Amino acid sequence: MIYILCEDASKPSFSIKGDLHKYLVKVRRHEVGDELSLRNKEDIKTVYKYEIQSCDSRSLEVKLISSSTEEIESTKKLHIGWCVIDAKSIEKVLPSLSEIGVSKISFIYCERSQKNFRLDFNRFERILEASVQQCGRTSFIEFDTFNNIEKFIKEYPHAKVFDFCDNILRDNADFETVLIGCEGGFSKQEKELLKSQDVFRLNTPMVLRSESAVMAVASKILL
Repeated sequence: MIYILCEDASKPSFSIKGDLHKYLVKVRRHEVGDELSLRNKEDIKTVYKYEIQSCDSRSLEVKLISSSTEEIESTKKLHIGWCVIDAKSIEKVLPSLSEIGVSKISFIYCERSQKNFRLDFNRFERILEASVQQCGRTSFIEFDTFNNIEKFIKEYPHAKVFDFCDNILRDNADFETVLIGCEGGFSKQEKELLKSQDVFRLNTPMVLRSESAVMAVASKILL
């Protein structure tokens, strides 16, 4: 873990109790004199260094020793328009997308998205909190939703589209917005809507699941 999110970070001193205390003492084996790197979610770009002053079975007493602005971000930006799939599948790859550096995900209810899929952004945020602490990133993936592909394309007319075609994505490709379908791909009507967009595929004969395609495209563009 690169840093710890803590709502008390920035205070001159405070007590750490509960689950975080158990984690720091029993899992991380911290003791008196050790330094902790803490960040506050409201000011995540600032890292606060604390020293453990005392430790007992219920709490740690920490004292602020320094603070500085330290941003850790991807050098590129990528916005993914992702046609909605099962939230459980989304949750499995969210930490990896965070680590890779994806900046924004727009979830789109396309024609082949199952309408019973409901997205819990609060749960997604909790998953991302664990991810950023592990990888060191100092921002969260932004989320929004669109009712259909047409509305997404109207707002992001220059979006590239991942689909079955002859055009293979180049190794040096660089773009900021990409649209990726759900299981089963785009409908006939959606393909007609997207015919004026730049369409590409990856250099593989295999058919990728939606989440695999998202991971592969994000990795190729950002890493």
